[in-house]
Amino acid sequence: MDRRPQAPHRALLPQGRDRGMNVRLYVAQRLTAAVMVPLVAVHLAVIVYATRHGLTAADVLARTRGSIAWALFYGIFVLAAAIHAPIGIRTVLTEWSPLKGRSADGVATGIGLLLLVLGLRAVAAVVLP
Repeated sequence: MDRRPQAPHRALLPQGRDRGMNVRLYVAQRLTAAVMVPLVAVHLAVIVYATRHGLTAADVLARTRGSIAWALFYGIFVLAAAIHAPIGIRTVLTEWSPLKGRSADGVATGIGLLLLVLGLRAVAAVVLP
């Protein structure tokens, strides 16, 4: 008796454009995750440092205002998050909601753009003099 796992029915797998799109989104999400891991670690370390040393919001802003390094750091962080999160949201929408295809793409893209705009505004508020 053959006990090897059976491959899922071909009709259940994405075909054509959808399959290529899913592979690209999968790779993009993994790459943005790899970018975000060290950024999250540094961000959390900064928060721990600031709280342990009793820094106020004014103290933190005094250190970040006009800093190109912090602008680049958080700008990259926002860009990676604005790409990463909508891919996951799209996956959840297509698997758990009635939204499929272009509808799920549109909602996920809208959320990604919203995250990008709000995130870049926050970066500007923290680093612009």
